[in-house]
Amino acid sequence: MATESFPKIGHFQDVAAFRARLDELNIELPLDDELQTAPASPLAQTVNVSGFEVGNRWAIHPMEGWDGTDDGHPTPEMERRWRRFGQSGAKIIWGGEAVSVRRDGRANPNQLYFQPNIESSLAGLREGLVEEHAALYGNTDDLLVGLQLTHSGRFSRPNDKKKLESRIVYRHPILDRKFGIDSDDAIFSDDEIKQLIEDYHAAAKQAQAAGFGFVDIKHCHGYLGHEFLSAFTRPGDYGGSFENRTRFLREIVAGIRAECPNLIIGVRLSAFDWVPFKPDPEKGTPKQLGPGIPEDFSGALPYRYAFSTNPENPVEYDLSETFQFFEHLRELGITFVNLSAGSPYYNPHIQRPAIYPPSDGYTPPEDPLVGCARQIGAVAEIKARFPDFVLVGSAYTYLQEFLPNVAQAAVREGWVDVVGLGRMVLSYPELPADILRDGQMKPKVICRTFSDCTTAPRNGLISGCFPLDDYYKKHPARLELNRIKRGK
Repeated sequence: MATESFPKIGHFQDVAAFRARLDELNIELPLDDELQTAPASPLAQTVNVSGFEVGNRWAIHPMEGWDGTDDGHPTPEMERRWRRFGQSGAKIIWGGEAVSVRRDGRANPNQLYFQPNIESSLAGLREGLVEEHAALYGNTDDLLVGLQLTHSGRFSRPNDKKKLESRIVYRHPILDRKFGIDSDDAIFSDDEIKQLIEDYHAAAKQAQAAGFGFVDIKHCHGYLGHEFLSAFTRPGDYGGSFENRTRFLREIVAGIRAECPNLIIGVRLSAFDWVPFKPDPEKGTPKQLGPGIPEDFSGALPYRYAFSTNPENPVEYDLSETFQFFEHLRELGITFVNLSAGSPYYNPHIQRPAIYPPSDGYTPPEDPLVGCARQIGAVAEIKARFPDFVLVGSAYTYLQEFLPNVAQAAVREGWVDVVGLGRMVLSYPELPADILRDGQMKPKVICRTFSDCTTAPRNGLISGCFPLDDYYKKHPARLELNRIKRGK
């Protein structure tokens, strides 16, 4: 699919040329000219997470593959992905997989979900990952593996890949129209929320029984936990005031602490959000999506439908409530946070910058480097204000050849504690190990943000790196994906 004419990262021959492009865009990113290897590299240093000494500064983000069984258990594709996480050399596996706390919260009909006797399946995923890590790197005592607990809320598809069965916290003037919600029937009642909180408690107990070192209470990307934070217009105990909008998290944490006192708790948070975007219909063609433009929000000002967004201009972020949320996390004893932004469903260019859009997206309205710098800079603002937190950063994949140069400099300069990798690991799982050992990347497997790993699940297929991973190059789903991309 064609895209706007921004220069591709692979065209920059060296760090000097890349730095010149950053200067041209007038954006700031930390950038080292030379890479250091272990043990001297900033990326090779240990970091203490709630008393656990983690072996380096690389993390792997959680990724759904749309590839579990219909009854919510792992498949060989999922087991392979987790083993590749273990091969990466990263010492934090943040969640591994987004696992729904119950069946109706699945983002797709093949997502894992907590149910009776799921512990052995989850333990098998973790054990395969640890086994691969041990075989390649020996020590696993400094490897911290967690599980992400979620309910997909507005984006739930528990029974049919093409049918939303949304559960929401409040009515949203733009997202309701965009995703076909036309009544209050989908809104969780306060009593239903209380039951859901108990489901989170039960899920955490099962995660601990399966051997995981921490759980992530997911608050990002437009899913249910994230939506609570923007429930300004919801009445009752779970909406309106900041205290009420954080009650969902507070009550989940209280129950986990009571039943699993030794389990580390983390939060993956969209640190800011924007109004939803859409492709510009006047600039699109049958063969090319138009560049992203904001949905019309003129009738929804002040904009009270997003977290840490400027209510007068919702294409700007405002971190004041993010800072307040961090103060609240500190009160809860949570200092382990993975930061992202926005949502892949309605403003992907701020969430995961890419040069090629997914099939349900839009061509980038800005050089994706601007999106990378926006997220990395926001994390740096938060880190400066909360130095006692361990922060995992996102939005590094699009940097491609220069990812390790920025990552090393960001950690060295104190912009972030740990660098997280998502899509990059689907094509190139060994990136952290290669950088720490050799200070070099393998160019042929670097993710180029083709977005096939998103276009496939958006069309009901499994997710994987179809262009670069030999396993998915030969997978039957690739033929179907190619037909879809050709409009057939």
